[in-house]
Amino acid sequence: MAVNFEDTLVVGISTRALFDLEEENTLFDEKGIVEYRKFQREHENSILEPGTAFHLVKALLRLNQLSTDRLVEVIVMSKNSPETGVRILNSIRHYELDITRSAFTGGETLTDYIEAFKIDLFLSKNEIEIQRIIDEGICAAALIYDPPKDFHPENATVRIAFDADAVLFSEESEHIFKTRGLEAFQDHEQASENIPMAEGPFAKLLKTLSKIQHKMDMGVELSPLRIAIVTMRDSPAHMRVIKTLREWDVYVDGAFFLGGIPKDKVLKAFRAHIFFDDQDTHVLPASAMVPSSKVPYKTDSKLRGISGKG
Repeated sequence: MAVNFEDTLVVGISTRALFDLEEENTLFDEKGIVEYRKFQREHENSILEPGTAFHLVKALLRLNQLSTDRLVEVIVMSKNSPETGVRILNSIRHYELDITRSAFTGGETLTDYIEAFKIDLFLSKNEIEIQRIIDEGICAAALIYDPPKDFHPENATVRIAFDADAVLFSEESEHIFKTRGLEAFQDHEQASENIPMAEGPFAKLLKTLSKIQHKMDMGVELSPLRIAIVTMRDSPAHMRVIKTLREWDVYVDGAFFLGGIPKDKVLKAFRAHIFFDDQDTHVLPASAMVPSSKVPYKTDSKLRGISGKG
């Protein structure tokens, strides 16, 4: 029987994003597939430690317990062979993660299988694959950073935080700021306040999350799926964000217009399970506080090589 994921959030996650496989990855890089395969077989009953995205996945899957519909589906994806993937499957079973689907490609790129699984969000530590997905516009995709050392996840909710420009929204406004300065940016945003911003690479994902909020019995205001925007915008540029979200019919629980205040401590206070941003200057400090990931620009983006606000 065919499975319909049309109204389901489908998350594709690499094994290195879900579990801590850095030692094994180093072994593969230094000694090759033969030694890696031997190591994984010898340790297939050794349970892996959680990786950066583990708590996000666990929190998302809990949403299924609060609805008669299947709200979230997680696909574990790996370039391992099925044989060397046994340790992954044993770890999933150990942590009682409600994951039933997986893709082991035996060395082939995972990117070619994203559309086949109808994935909305792909998380990985492979920069080449993330870049290809972003360039082709297949789905929302982000490069996972190393996990924070002292992160205590919120168990009653799932908390997702987004940067605004070049993540949820297009690069247009960010490009104005980076090439023409703050005053031109503020003037442009104030003049365009009633013109909704064009969609960025994570706009569709945000809309999917909003649909899940609306499907839950308690309503969007009380939904355990909490969404925040954490941006360096401030007055008067903040109004365009609010009005764009209203036009999209998207509900967010929090919006933090920081105007230069560092994002990391705000994200810690929000207790984000994941944070998405387009710049290392924000992702790196945030990753010390909460699980964080980078949304790369397209290869042909005008923002490449230009530093700026974010």
